[in-house]
Amino acid sequence: MHNQNKILRVLQLISLLKKEPAKSIRFLSGILESTDRTVYRYLDLIKELGFELQRDQHNRFLIINEDKVESYSFSNEEVQLLKELLLSVGKNSKLKDSILKKIYFKSEIAIHGNHILKAHLGKIVEKLSDAIQNEKRVILKDYHSANSQKISDRLVEPITFSDNYNSLIAFEVETGENKYFNIERITDIIELNTNQEFQEKHKNDKPDIFGFSELNGEKFDIELRLTLRAYLILKEEYPLVQPYVKKEPNKETYLLKCSVNNPKAITRFILGFPKDLEVIGSEKYIDYLN
Repeated sequence: MHNQNKILRVLQLISLLKKEPAKSIRFLSGILESTDRTVYRYLDLIKELGFELQRDQHNRFLIINEDKVESYSFSNEEVQLLKELLLSVGKNSKLKDSILKKIYFKSEIAIHGNHILKAHLGKIVEKLSDAIQNEKRVILKDYHSANSQKISDRLVEPITFSDNYNSLIAFEVETGENKYFNIERITDIIELNTNQEFQEKHKNDKPDIFGFSELNGEKFDIELRLTLRAYLILKEEYPLVQPYVKKEPNKETYLLKCSVNNPKAITRFILGFPKDLEVIGSEKYIDYLN
């Protein structure tokens, strides 16, 4: 089990380092729940595996100069479709399990780290599917929240998956809210022999780009001007923002225009990068922020 966890952490680290911007040792140790010394050992192992690491003046790391994917490799769209189709197959299909593992491994090359490579993602989906079918509660073990920046267990009543199986839609018992939970941020699933109690409160509405349900908050129009640094970090944390960001002509800045169902996530981001962005609108949101 120790060796398996080590392999998973190395694969996760490779995926993180393949995505810009460069990552600090402190950030990586927090994500991996390891010491700085352990992260440095993993970095040495990654070098031995043949990856070229770039280190900037701030002691942040990034994997560069990857080999080009051969022309016969799957495209990003093909990998995503294959993964979605396979995840919809019955859990007892051993052929599906075998192919799915290969697809996850291949997609790490084809989609350039857009998904954290973890061998147990398919098993997590299977456990959640069982809980949904049997109307049972589960605990999302050590869930890594991008909104609260905390790692904690979440007691939920799972409802369904998002269209692409990237997220679980579930009713969180503690908060009494319907939320979207990123599958890749779930460490494990603890299956409970406890029936769901709040099915009348289960809702499955479309979330905003930060994952908040319309029923659980107040809608705000947001308009921001971001530096390249702020844009890259925002895109990494919240990939769904990309269609709503445009580069300003003849400038090195970017404009984000969107509507959110809950201002918590974007507000935390704004407060964390006060020198890298400017809040332009709306008046309602500016009043809220003030």
